[in-house]
Amino acid sequence: VDGIDAVINLAGAGIADERWTNERKEIILNSRVDSAATLAKYFNASDSKPKVYLGASAVGYYGDRTDKKLVESDSAGTGFLADVTIAWEDAHQKVSEIIDRSVILRIGIVLSTKGGALKEILKPTALGAYGYFGNGNAYYPWIHIDDICGMIISALDDETYSGIYNGSAPEPLTNKELVRNVKKAKNGIGLIMTVPVVALKIVMGEMTQMLTNSTRAIPYNMVKQNYKFIYTDAASAVKDLLEKRI
Repeated sequence: VDGIDAVINLAGAGIADERWTNERKEIILNSRVDSAATLAKYFNASDSKPKVYLGASAVGYYGDRTDKKLVESDSAGTGFLADVTIAWEDAHQKVSEIIDRSVILRIGIVLSTKGGALKEILKPTALGAYGYFGNGNAYYPWIHIDDICGMIISALDDETYSGIYNGSAPEPLTNKELVRNVKKAKNGIGLIMTVPVVALKIVMGEMTQMLTNSTRAIPYNMVKQNYKFIYTDAASAVKDLLEKRI
């Protein structure tokens, strides 16, 4: 690690890659905590330290909070995702104690055609169906992949960035609103319909909370930092992604 100016730690097993068995949940947690602990170990042993450390976290920190607007100073929620992110941020904190400047980015739902929520929403659209989950009222703190990359670059380059930031667009949307924006971006013709929670639980088990938890996270600190968002309108963001296929 000698001679490194900056470290970006996004490491962690994918939360949606496999069903949440007890073994898988342990992998999801340990992969995040252990990656930060490994970095802390080597930084401690090195004579030179990076100038800045950026660690990924997630809006899952806040848990399921209905329509409450959530900023970085709000308390953690409950549930598996919240427990994981609390432990994740604690592990980042041990790295932060070694390095002068650190940033933790609580990342929202990153919109990209390569994976994540948007890819799943797009799957049934070829058949003219647009599905939202449950009653569709769960808030999704979405963000275009270009903006999450922009935030990381800004945090590395600008020495005034420090502490915790919500990595999401200024206006979270409900799941149903997000699906409507996807349809608008595609100039789509078709039905917007619900995917019942009971069906999700049969297929996904405990993982269903990823789709039904409502987290109305607001990027208060990022706005205060004067970060210039590229995409603040979800339909425009999705349209751009569909055109670029990124």
